[in-house]
Amino acid sequence: MTPTSKKSAFTAIDIGSSSICCMIAEPFATRGDARPGLKMLGFGQTASRGVRNGAVIDVEAVERSIRQAVDTAEKMAERRVRDCIVTVSGGKPQCLYARAAIETQTGVVSPRDLEQVIAAAIANMDVGRRQVLHLMPAGFSIDGVPCEVPVGLHATELGVELAVVTVDAAVLRNTSMAVERAMLNISGFGLAPYAAGRGALSTDELELGALVIDCGGSTTSYSIFKAQKLVAAGVLPAGSQLVTQDIAHGLSTTLAHAERMKTLFGSVLPAGHEDRELLAVPLAGEQGTDSVHKVPKHMLTSIVRPRLEEILWLVRQLVEQDSRFVTPTTKVILTGGGAQIHGLKELAAEIFGLQARVASPRAVQGLPDHIRNPSSCVVSGLLAAAAFPDKQYAMPQEAQDAIDRSQLTYAQRVGRWLKEAI
Repeated sequence: MTPTSKKSAFTAIDIGSSSICCMIAEPFATRGDARPGLKMLGFGQTASRGVRNGAVIDVEAVERSIRQAVDTAEKMAERRVRDCIVTVSGGKPQCLYARAAIETQTGVVSPRDLEQVIAAAIANMDVGRRQVLHLMPAGFSIDGVPCEVPVGLHATELGVELAVVTVDAAVLRNTSMAVERAMLNISGFGLAPYAAGRGALSTDELELGALVIDCGGSTTSYSIFKAQKLVAAGVLPAGSQLVTQDIAHGLSTTLAHAERMKTLFGSVLPAGHEDRELLAVPLAGEQGTDSVHKVPKHMLTSIVRPRLEEILWLVRQLVEQDSRFVTPTTKVILTGGGAQIHGLKELAAEIFGLQARVASPRAVQGLPDHIRNPSSCVVSGLLAAAAFPDKQYAMPQEAQDAIDRSQLTYAQRVGRWLKEAI
């Protein structure tokens, strides 16, 4: 992530299973605030092709969709895009935790001590053949006392607790290939639920703790923030497209009309007048006067609610399995296109036992009304993460070398040994 002092504008691309968004924004100074804000310059959105469960399965189709979205944003912003940051919602992201403690070299904590303790913590975890996406110290300690910024303090022992997000390396490679074929340079990746939190949460929510649930088309991801830090994240391979398929099967209609019914009339809350309210449903494959029949609205609700209820319960189980989720957060924040289904906020509050709200993007100003919706939280949060990066640490070289060695096959190890021996 590049700080604002080195760039005048930032570009973020959200590659989702339903749509691909591109947003261009630039920082601007604000009164009474040391950190500037972000103002949108351009926005482009197109239907996603070649993406399934957050992973690229057709590079050419994804390339065309990216080109269309970027071209629309460039025309609106009246500038060319060269570098961008990209979301990652596939690759089965996992959040790993590790602790380590070392003795300081001089009795005063130095940057070298930080590198060594982070490398020691990474050595205690097994990332397998996966790629490290985010490396965030959840907390430091000096002689057993928690500390935010230990550099320069006197201490005999320096400890760290790391939160490391890993993804399948193949997913990053395929995404990189599609973006680079669109003539763009990738300056960084950001996990979609992390970006959603950066785009939707207020300062108090980041500090007090919040559970962010991003309701996508084919994935539902979550992230947990505490004390301004990401402490857990995960993805469930199920999203609102399953609701569309359930409606199409249950009412024997087309997928296009099922999506329209979900968007316009979908709800998880029963109402007393639903028995009297009828919805016209065209039957799939039928023609003539018998091609349309009418069903009571409560039938649509009886299809939508069970699926969304199942998805939220599965997310709750994943959250409860996370060892870091030891104290309840204050809120559930819903983002993504699926969050706009009527009554989902009340259903989430019921399942998680917490207050819930449907978010709108906070990180970028100047958004028109048709963009200011929960589905724009990810791309706007990605811009905020690029312009105002969290306190993250680069992977120490010795830790990266150890990971690279562990991921080599026997033949690759022999080849490297021969190369170094010559």
